[in-house]
Amino acid sequence: MLRKRNKGISKEQATAIVTKEAERVTDQDIEKVLAKSEEIRRRFAIGGPLGKFVEDFKLLMAVVKDYRRGKYRKIPFWTIAAIVGALLYVLNPLDLIPDFLPLVGQIDDAAVVAACLLMVRQDLHKYKKWKIGNPE
Repeated sequence: MLRKRNKGISKEQATAIVTKEAERVTDQDIEKVLAKSEEIRRRFAIGGPLGKFVEDFKLLMAVVKDYRRGKYRKIPFWTIAAIVGALLYVLNPLDLIPDFLPLVGQIDDAAVVAACLLMVRQDLHKYKKWKIGNPE
């Protein structure tokens, strides 16, 4: 779970970060996440604390892409903003725990992604059902 461990962050802290980031998301931030999707994907793919969220990352990017393209709009903007905010947080190397610290630097990123997934899980579930019925 997301309990405070060593230099980690608590579930409450991670949830507060997602909420704060989501409140600031703009259309330009959505574009930035889409443009930097490969860089963000690499951060998940290197293993460590973010490694367990590789499949979730694919789903998060898919819903943002489908939202931006206008293919799937049955989702609150706040959900998209929370996802984009969490992914921008992962992209930021100088967040709560700087990413240049091996493995430890990803602990806060992983906690923020986990909090985001919990916060938007119902909307993601609906999106997954829609996506299965609407393959590209």
